[in-house]
Amino acid sequence: MELLPISTPHCRIERDGHVVVVTLDRPEAKNALSTDMLVGLADAWAYLSDEPDVRVAVLTGAGGTFCAGADLKAMGTPSQDARVRQRASEIPDFHWKGLLRDSGALPTKPIVCAVEGYAVAGGTELLVGTDLRVVAESATLGLFEARRALFPMGGSAIRLPRQIPYAFAMDILLTGRAITAQEALSMGLVNRVVPDGQALDAALEIAGQIAECGPLAVQAILRTYRETLGMPEAEALKISDAIGWPVIGSQDAKEGSLAFREKRPAVYRGE
Repeated sequence: MELLPISTPHCRIERDGHVVVVTLDRPEAKNALSTDMLVGLADAWAYLSDEPDVRVAVLTGAGGTFCAGADLKAMGTPSQDARVRQRASEIPDFHWKGLLRDSGALPTKPIVCAVEGYAVAGGTELLVGTDLRVVAESATLGLFEARRALFPMGGSAIRLPRQIPYAFAMDILLTGRAITAQEALSMGLVNRVVPDGQALDAALEIAGQIAECGPLAVQAILRTYRETLGMPEAEALKISDAIGWPVIGSQDAKEGSLAFREKRPAVYRGE
């Protein structure tokens, strides 16, 4: 993999063809969120959207842990890295962008989350901002904020009840208890539970499947979901048609049909 220069001391950003792998890289602190990490995440998501040949990202954590939440001291302390300090001054609300909370700046391409160990508090909030989720069987999830008289500022009080049934969401939010991987799967919070140590490989497999699809189609599906959330069906279908018809008429769509007829892999160019 190619290490990208937008990486920071606590966030490693690498690229392998159409796939970007973003690694929370502060294992000595269980990958607790820091300024260096959030700036790296914000730049990673911007790169995911802006780089034409990148089609999907995988988000994971180093050292057998995903993210143990916010490190309030580290988040309130300026970075020791001059480039990170500069980027922090240049990116409005870099912390919300990094946490995938800023709906106006969400990546236009999907993110697959790979969780080992703890993904609690801010770790679960990050997971809720991703599109597909793979967790190891001994992973621990949960939003502990209410137990500590805090509030989930990453948006989970809004997003979680929209993603899973209300009663399950309130169980997670109001009790502040730990959730096992199997519970998360049964609630519909995650897509897949895998043996310990295999979450990243499984997420990369899913990312590879996404990267093989037509990128215009994938991005249009994400955009349609986001722009029509909560709308009446008739109104939503108008937006869906406006987004979908250009995809149907694209060169990629022609290539997909031709490749099917010729019984060969399609070569999509995002055109």
